[in-house]
Amino acid sequence: MPISSASEMLRRATEEGYAIGAFNVTSFVQMLAVVEAATAKRAPVIIQTSVTPTLFFGPSTIAAACRAFADDAPVPVCLHLDHCTDVELCKRCVDAGYTNIMIDGSQLDFDCNIAVTREIVEYCHSAGDVSVEGELGTVSGVEDQVAVVEDEAALCPVDKAVEFVERSGVDVFAPAIGTAHGVYTTPDPKIDFRRLEEIVQLLARREPRTPVVIHGGTGLGADIVRRLVGLGGSKFNVSTDLKHVLIDTTADYLAQHRESYNPGKLDSAVKEAHVARIGEWIELLGSTGRA
Repeated sequence: MPISSASEMLRRATEEGYAIGAFNVTSFVQMLAVVEAATAKRAPVIIQTSVTPTLFFGPSTIAAACRAFADDAPVPVCLHLDHCTDVELCKRCVDAGYTNIMIDGSQLDFDCNIAVTREIVEYCHSAGDVSVEGELGTVSGVEDQVAVVEDEAALCPVDKAVEFVERSGVDVFAPAIGTAHGVYTTPDPKIDFRRLEEIVQLLARREPRTPVVIHGGTGLGADIVRRLVGLGGSKFNVSTDLKHVLIDTTADYLAQHRESYNPGKLDSAVKEAHVARIGEWIELLGSTGRA
């Protein structure tokens, strides 16, 4: 089916109490694996590219590949630009066919964040069914070109959440609640569950209800993931985990087949490892059978 925007699929997830996996990819093998895993689980899915792979392949190439995979799939597939601070790149991706854009103004002051986010919202909405994600507060760790050390990470102010959503016009909202990009170094990360609950409850009073994003999913225990989804997180970002699957599977394959020069078999091994891991995430997030 055609590439979908995030709005409708995430509103349904919010209403029905599950989350949709949003998987960052850096290769077309990974992109294919996301679609195959979603098809096998009959789940809606979001494919994400951060700025570096977007610039490496080019927005038009990525969008064309995603369209080709999505057209053959019986499940909704959204193509999302993740953590982009460049207004012009956001617009290029919209023009190329991306269906959800994250303009990351989280390191700007409140009013500047709203202004730059509003500019992208107006551009996306005028282009058609293209939704926009905005972030308030900063998520610690590193995601592509955006780096924030933990001591500087500012949590989303609860009393500013609704104002940000209303003034910016975003379709999807990413509040910083203490999750981190990368891999957690502690089994007990300091996540502010109460803050998330309060923000979700405030946004629930608005119509249409604004879906909430959880950034920094890699390394969280299953119980924590389920709790975040239960509190209202309906878009769940997974990036670092897939990077590990890609590198580890490649290294293991080469160690076992060093004399074999068959890229197709390597690609197949990498794809199957991703299909399995993405399927586990889909099950955990509760989106199996929701397509």
